[in-house]
Amino acid sequence: MAARLILYKDKLGTNVETINQAMPRLQTTGVRVGNVTVGGGAPIVVQSMTNTDTEDAVRTANQVADLARAGSELVRITVNTEAAARAVPDIVNRLEKMDVDVPLVGDFHFNGHKLLASVPECAQALAKYRINPGNVGRGKKRDEQFAQMIETAIRYDKPVRIGANWGSLDQDLLARMLDENASSATPLPLDAINRSAVIASALDSAEKANEIGLGKDKIIISCKMSRVQDLIDVYDTLSKKCDYALHLGLTEAGMGSKGIVASTAALAVLLQQGIGDTIRISLTPEPGGDRSKEVIVAQEILQTMGLRSFTPMVTACPGCGRTSSTYFQELADRIQTYLRDSMPAWKGTYPGVEDMSVAVMGCVVNGPGESKHANIGISLPGTGERPIAPVYIDGEKAMTLKGDNIAEEFQQVVSDYVHSHYA
Repeated sequence: MAARLILYKDKLGTNVETINQAMPRLQTTGVRVGNVTVGGGAPIVVQSMTNTDTEDAVRTANQVADLARAGSELVRITVNTEAAARAVPDIVNRLEKMDVDVPLVGDFHFNGHKLLASVPECAQALAKYRINPGNVGRGKKRDEQFAQMIETAIRYDKPVRIGANWGSLDQDLLARMLDENASSATPLPLDAINRSAVIASALDSAEKANEIGLGKDKIIISCKMSRVQDLIDVYDTLSKKCDYALHLGLTEAGMGSKGIVASTAALAVLLQQGIGDTIRISLTPEPGGDRSKEVIVAQEILQTMGLRSFTPMVTACPGCGRTSSTYFQELADRIQTYLRDSMPAWKGTYPGVEDMSVAVMGCVVNGPGESKHANIGISLPGTGERPIAPVYIDGEKAMTLKGDNIAEEFQQVVSDYVHSHYA
């Protein structure tokens, strides 16, 4: 990677140019959030956020439960009004009655200092607070209101995510950095100043929190950008400047395949370098779409990269002229849905089942070979091939299925394998 000049603020508030390539990446500090550890070498944590009105405790609790059951290990909720703050303990109680144990993160903007002070039950019920330095206040009020939130976190022994976002930067900080850059003999491009301002905002705020008394083991940092290369650049720099636990996410990633591709492109580069302790995929849901899709995408990024395992993975061929029938597609979808739907029950009963691999192939070209590489694989007949489907278990041909009930019989083979190998 080529060296890059990065502008940042030192402890005295002076802008300094440095070559970040020479700085080593630091091991992050572990932060306990409810029953989950973020950073410190713990597995990368998947999180998500509700889009319900938090004042509606019933709908919000139900969506939190759905996200948790899909695999979200932290769930963030908006706390923007006093009514929303007062609903938080009710949401926690409802989750307990549903036997859902997932830490709740309160997302505060503009009035968080007031809400935490006026509704102490909310401050106690939340597992973590999220503070955006750019949305705490301006000038003297910013420092006072930020300090008030940090003092509340200390009082209730809660961790804090300091979440800088380039869409809501600390404008005073940005203005100072732009002025200093303009008077520099070698001014940097505007994008570079924006990136540096996000980093400075987060790190300066973390340092202030330290000075107030919040330890490093209570701070998680995020610097959210909405462009892939900006996000990679910011976190590459950030990981060499601090040892705080880091939350990764491409903000405003977008809808559908665009949001999935952009998030994957950014996060995969960083995760491959060992950067990131918790992730969220900020997908815009399709109208009426399932919010838990962002959880599944996050899990699949981590699992396909070999960083964590969540549910058995299904290998399936893309199809070609040899597979004019859609049967193999239907079977692959059926098995994948069956595996994911079964995981909540299997997780506690069949340890290790999340590492199982299944192959559903559509013709004889790669079918037998791919099936032998999986724990369980089936090679369905392609166009013009004999109407039989050999099944392979741990690399060996175990049986041949044929007739009208191949799907049901193969699903039973998968179920039997789980029971016999992971009990």
